[in-house]
Amino acid sequence: MKLEPIIGLEIHVQLKTQSKMFCGCSNAGEELPPNSAICPVCLGHPGTLPVPNETAMQWAVRAAVALHCRIAPLSKFDRKNYFYPDLPKGYQISQYDVPIGEDGYVEIESGGEVKRIGVVRLHVEEDAAKLMHASDGAHSLVDFNRAGTPLLEIVTAPDMRSPEEAKVFLQELRLLMRYLGVSDADMEKGHLRCDANISLRPEGDTKRYPKIEIKNINSFRFVERALKYEIERQRELWEKGEPPAVSATRGWDERSQATILQREKEAEHDYRYFPEPDIPPFVFSEAYVESVRRSLPELPIAKRKRFQEQYGLSAVDARVICDDLSFAHYTEQVISELKAWLGAEGSEGTAEEMWEKEKKKMGSLVGGWLVSKLGGVLSAKRMAIADILIQPEDFAELVKMIASRELTARMAAAVLERMVETGKDPHVIVEEEGYEQVSDEETLEQIATEIIASFPDQAAQYRAGKEPVLMFFVGQLMKKTKGQADPQKAKEILQTLLRQ
Repeated sequence: MKLEPIIGLEIHVQLKTQSKMFCGCSNAGEELPPNSAICPVCLGHPGTLPVPNETAMQWAVRAAVALHCRIAPLSKFDRKNYFYPDLPKGYQISQYDVPIGEDGYVEIESGGEVKRIGVVRLHVEEDAAKLMHASDGAHSLVDFNRAGTPLLEIVTAPDMRSPEEAKVFLQELRLLMRYLGVSDADMEKGHLRCDANISLRPEGDTKRYPKIEIKNINSFRFVERALKYEIERQRELWEKGEPPAVSATRGWDERSQATILQREKEAEHDYRYFPEPDIPPFVFSEAYVESVRRSLPELPIAKRKRFQEQYGLSAVDARVICDDLSFAHYTEQVISELKAWLGAEGSEGTAEEMWEKEKKKMGSLVGGWLVSKLGGVLSAKRMAIADILIQPEDFAELVKMIASRELTARMAAAVLERMVETGKDPHVIVEEEGYEQVSDEETLEQIATEIIASFPDQAAQYRAGKEPVLMFFVGQLMKKTKGQADPQKAKEILQTLLRQ
């Protein structure tokens, strides 16, 4: 029997507002001493009243519009009742039947194809406190700083069919939240948390089978591992003729690399939802929603596509660059400088026309040197793109020197490393370090003649028809000139001399 996974995600995104969702306490409680960013409102003391955070509501609409959701003209808050030590009021202010956004989607690129993952709903709620269990199991501690933090809960349709798709979706959602500026969406810090719902069913079947919810997974890698484990666990049950009979909640244990049963899954009626009596409904007019839509920035998938079409970057380079807004902005500045150079150098058209002619070549060059070369140096030095001292015009100057063959790839790599360390102009570094390329034909001929004389056997092999031996001589010449010879010119000179 062939079984297919049916995967849906429930994601909590912590908004980076200055204050909490329903009070004026600082929303930076994770950076403050435990139980210091608290007040009677977020502790649920009798007689206190919640006041909704206007920025959080605006950002929720912004996120819902970016997720292509239908925005409810009227939305309200509800009380979700349950008792746990991290919930000081004994209920959570959330949204039940009238969320802010419904019926949206996110497009992801997986396996070389674009797939649309449905978003069932997006709503706003407050976070619970942080419960920490002692290693001896004898007691637990509660830090209420997180209680009342504004959250978006985003529920997807069960449209994912593999752990890899779930991982890609989460990465795309994180990037989207960062582009919108509403959250840092850092999973390690708990700004983005995920519960994964998974069931298996025979291929071609449309029936919904009891699902297993895997709670509070805090990294992309753990999401993928937990789902892979759960697929195999459920597959074994199906093969035994004992598929899961009831929905249940399990937790991912990284040490044992397994999911652990926690409890049977709660149903909606267990929470005894009812409208929050202390907060009136919100009205979102069509004009307001349209103004939010117009204010959205260019979103990740559109930016990646534009970078490929407009700048000639490969799909891989565009993805890496656009995964970091700072990197994307830096790249556009570099390309702007290169366009100006092409326009000044060429007399056959405008800067844009000249770029269009050279786009494939220059896009490949820029992408390679930004992603592979600069990225490699930054990784080795544990730096981010925002930390570098190199001005975009200086990086563009380096690319120009490579394109016009003033520098070999080896020399350019050395210059780039010095640029990262010092922030100096590449021409200054070339002069200081003596990296000028040797392209004088007379000098290269003299060096080539000496090398051929030093390796008579290899010269005889080349003349006998073994053409690959030519690259041996090119390598020797580059070694002799410490990588400063023009490789193409060196190759041409060696070919001429060896044929004599």
